[in-house]
Amino acid sequence: MLAWSKHESLEVRRFSTEGMRSRLPWAAAVPTLKKNPAPILPILENLKQDPADWVRLSVSNNLNDISKDHPELAKKLARSWYSLSPQTGKLVKHGLRTLLKKGDAEALRIIGVADASGLEVSSFAIENPRLRVGEDLWFTFSLKNTGKTAKTIRLEYGVYYMKANGTLSRKVFKLSEGELAAGAVRDFRRKQHFRPISTRKYHGGEHRLSIIVNGEEKGMEKLELLVSQE
Repeated sequence: MLAWSKHESLEVRRFSTEGMRSRLPWAAAVPTLKKNPAPILPILENLKQDPADWVRLSVSNNLNDISKDHPELAKKLARSWYSLSPQTGKLVKHGLRTLLKKGDAEALRIIGVADASGLEVSSFAIENPRLRVGEDLWFTFSLKNTGKTAKTIRLEYGVYYMKANGTLSRKVFKLSEGELAAGAVRDFRRKQHFRPISTRKYHGGEHRLSIIVNGEEKGMEKLELLVSQE
């Protein structure tokens, strides 16, 4: 597999990284690689700056797999790769996505995102807090940088879905990323689908919606989802 990572064919190079993933979605996990990803690392090093987007995407997915079992190793790799080129920067952002959605402070710093101090969320409201499966949820809020310097922002929102056992489970969605000038205010209006999909079963009752700024939840509102015809 290591030799294939230098093959002239991009399909073969991609197979050398895709075939060594510890958590490939369409196949069983590989316990030995989950426990010790060392055999994967030389392949990833060879392919992190591959000219083919398709190959680099596999490297980023492999990095994300590693981050679930060995987050410190994943962050070490990410730190060494992030500034090599715009392409490796994009690879690292995608490869750290699980840690970023968890609000991991070190992962955020690697991609240039500081803490949320000086960033304030206001006027957070859900326009239709009672809705049925099949409808869209609309929400609005404002974000202000109260500091004296511009700040890089990573803006997400979390949907706390009701599970069958009555507990809530959060799923994080990317909203925006960029720079907010000192003293600037930006208004947002977004929607979240509650349409039937094959990968999610909806359960009626109280759900919640939160706004996440640079990994920190800054506001939370409740909503009610109806799954019957009542």
